[in-house]
Amino acid sequence: MRATFLALLFPLAVVAQEAPAPETSGDPWPAIRAERVATLLPDAMDRADVDAWLVLCRENDNDPMARHVGCENAGGEAAFLFFRTASGVEPFAVSPAGEAASLAELGQQEVIEIPRGESVWSSVVSLFQRFAPEAIAINRGGSPISDGLSSTQYERMQAGLDDWMDRTASAETLISEWLSVKTPEEVDFMRRAANLTALWQELAYAAAVPGVTTDRNIADFLEAKMREAGVDDGWAPDQNPAVNSGRDRGHSHPTDRVIQPGDFIQTDFGIRVGDMWVTDIQRFAYVLAPGETEAPPEAVAKWEAAKRGRQAAFEAMRPGARGVDVDRAQRAEMRASGSLPVMWSTGHPVGYWAHDSGPSLGGGQEGRTPSGAQLKTLRPGMTFAFDGFHSWPLANGETKTISVEEMVVITEDGAEWLVPPQEDLILIRSRD
Repeated sequence: MRATFLALLFPLAVVAQEAPAPETSGDPWPAIRAERVATLLPDAMDRADVDAWLVLCRENDNDPMARHVGCENAGGEAAFLFFRTASGVEPFAVSPAGEAASLAELGQQEVIEIPRGESVWSSVVSLFQRFAPEAIAINRGGSPISDGLSSTQYERMQAGLDDWMDRTASAETLISEWLSVKTPEEVDFMRRAANLTALWQELAYAAAVPGVTTDRNIADFLEAKMREAGVDDGWAPDQNPAVNSGRDRGHSHPTDRVIQPGDFIQTDFGIRVGDMWVTDIQRFAYVLAPGETEAPPEAVAKWEAAKRGRQAAFEAMRPGARGVDVDRAQRAEMRASGSLPVMWSTGHPVGYWAHDSGPSLGGGQEGRTPSGAQLKTLRPGMTFAFDGFHSWPLANGETKTISVEEMVVITEDGAEWLVPPQEDLILIRSRD
């Protein structure tokens, strides 16, 4: 299965040599999804202190969790339910006729077929009466990932569940606990995709010419690579890749600014592979002046300071640490290095989305009280993208920030790089 899917993901170039892969087919997601339900969802439900999870699905504007629970092909409204039992999790689907047949063929849950046009609620209530859950998770919450119910669906739920509504609560904690941990096979896919993401950025810088190449040209190079390999954007296409050779601009589109000697070039780039897993990596380059063969000492000092911040964060990432602990570890190093403070968090979960669900590596900014996901603890199998920061003022009063971004997975005793971290500035030589 693994070899089949990797060939599908990377039909043109996965390794540094960019050798063609054999043409095969296959999608591992249904099997991985079933494994995640069987092995990870019970623990997530226990951590969230819920006995049942109810997800409503529909066509065209589906719940963000649809593909994770198996209702991505819903037509008429369907209900997917998961009940915590002594032996694990028991899944059900209440589905209109038609889609119910294909769901039954997959064999990933017991399917209750209802006539098209009939409400799901009598069947849902019957299941609640059978399992008698005390706490029922529903997809309403502060995170867009967990806020899948439309107002109309929620109104129908209130009417359909009647007194059972008193037992409902937000699924936000449940979803975070479940999605934040990836299986070893998923981590392997992300690792290979991360290597490709970093490689393409290096190739883009190798093609750049000072005084000629624009930020937009670098972005065009990376977009062409994605099209050739058949992978998708890791986030909004207008801002992926974000290439910036000038002042800080945050998440933004690339411009027609021409790269010049003395520029630090930041590329923030991510790809989506298998229509499922996302990468988020930044690589930095420095543009040499004519005759220079290495970056000047002041540029190297800024780069090394950012790396020290990255290393402090990396060393703080281990099971049991809170997200804010990681953020504070880096900020202490930033202060020691003379960096300006930055508004951004040190890092975030990455996996199914560039900003995935799970602990936030933030909350350590001066004057801020950490809360919510910043207080969640790291666990093995969680995957993160995080930055090494160093920020300084420009002559015009604006700022420039190095934010070298890497990806890691949390292990039993620390963190492990998904791709070797950038150790040296990539140097772009002037064409004399």
